[in-house]
Amino acid sequence: MRIKLHIVLLTTALVTALTFNSCHNTGKHRVLKLAHGLDPTHPVHKAMVYMAERVKFHSKGKMEIQIYPSGQLGSEQQCVELLQIGSLAITKVSAAVMESFTENYQVLGLPYIFRSKQHSFNVLDGDIGKELLGSTEQFNIRGLCFYDAGARSFYTINKPIYTPDDLKGLKIRVMKSQTAMELVKAMGGSPTPISWGELYTALQSGVVDGAENNPPSFYTSHHYEVCKYYSLNEHTMVPDVLIISTVVWNKLTGQEKEWLQKAADESVIEERKLWAESEKESLEKVKEAGVTIIHPDKKPFAEKVQPMLNSYRDKPNLWRLITAIKEVKD
Repeated sequence: MRIKLHIVLLTTALVTALTFNSCHNTGKHRVLKLAHGLDPTHPVHKAMVYMAERVKFHSKGKMEIQIYPSGQLGSEQQCVELLQIGSLAITKVSAAVMESFTENYQVLGLPYIFRSKQHSFNVLDGDIGKELLGSTEQFNIRGLCFYDAGARSFYTINKPIYTPDDLKGLKIRVMKSQTAMELVKAMGGSPTPISWGELYTALQSGVVDGAENNPPSFYTSHHYEVCKYYSLNEHTMVPDVLIISTVVWNKLTGQEKEWLQKAADESVIEERKLWAESEKESLEKVKEAGVTIIHPDKKPFAEKVQPMLNSYRDKPNLWRLITAIKEVKD
């Protein structure tokens, strides 16, 4: 039944996307379709709106990005599938999703790989970030930029997390990412992959005992209505990635590519400002709603996952990236 439902949803999204046409040139201006699953209040959506404004500015109205938020054209995975065949121009995904295309993206999901927020920015804005953005073109996907998605931390229904030992016996929702599953296992929890759209119900019904995510996502998803403990152990800083179909990208002129990339780069700066504001506001809002905010010692969590990091020595390319990231200055 679930397979049939998925096919129906995908077919509907495909027909919709084809009807709209992901990329077309009216003779006067180029129109690109961008779809994602975020709420319009989310800082990443606002950053994409800003990008659309900058594209219009740089092109003097010759290029336009039309945005469809809140899963209007399908789930995150469906949008990626539509993008790969050129029926959708642009979408936003978590970097964790990109692991299914190339193992190199796993490095961004490793626990405590970044020493600070600025360290992560320096890595993503530099040669390592550029390498990753261009590493999926064989799958018809090209990265445009990385967006700050904050630090992911554990939130639970009725058991506070002060140390990794507190995770024992708890079912923790994770993204469909091998790295995320290994991380939770290393800390003693039981990783349970569940789609983002189904998580609220899973928490409410007790299918899982908690999850892990950044403050704005915890707040905008209303998960704080069910989970009353938020432990800011900040185990990962997995960014979001704005991706474009190479089917569409290759149709653009050199000038159009320049307009789009410049607007994307400018939106990164705007998104980081919006994210910082949203993160602060979100923590204030969930605290007002009765959530207990915990600031645990991060050292025991980092020590617990060290064997996991050491295991990557057996993967030469990933170990090369890990070493290179450590060498990047804060």
